[in-house]
Amino acid sequence: MSTHADLKTVTDLQLPRYLGTWYEIARLPMKHEPDDCTDVSAHYEMKDNGHVAVLNRCRVGDSIEEAEGEACPVDNDPARLEVSFLPKGLRWLPFTKGDYWVMQVAPDYSVALVGSPDRDYLWLLARQPQLDATVQEHYLAQARLQGFDLSRLIHTPHTGRPTA
Repeated sequence: MSTHADLKTVTDLQLPRYLGTWYEIARLPMKHEPDDCTDVSAHYEMKDNGHVAVLNRCRVGDSIEEAEGEACPVDNDPARLEVSFLPKGLRWLPFTKGDYWVMQVAPDYSVALVGSPDRDYLWLLARQPQLDATVQEHYLAQARLQGFDLSRLIHTPHTGRPTA
């Protein structure tokens, strides 16, 4: 049972404006993304079935790693998505989806803070690979207010060799 209050998300997320390419500015560690990944990007595109196609890329050394997935809104709330990176034929399996909840987005959709309700996963994303330190701190302060422990936060390096 969670000891956290419900995770607050964007109440009126306009999913079409959220689609496109985002760059990872910072994240909490996760087993599916090596700690030494650089130039991490995510691209979101609307599918005909109303779900969102997800393409995540990162650079590990000289190679680019890629993961394709699909996200679907939970209870018709576009700010609360479940994402699966399993092969298409296995995405129906229960307990194989991760939570991707948009907690905050800039009015111009240039910056977003995304997390999971268990507070295990967190991403700070921006439309550009660099983000002003003051803006970063504003969004990370919001994560702290919602109960995220940022002591293991990874600031994602961007080398100028984009993956998007």
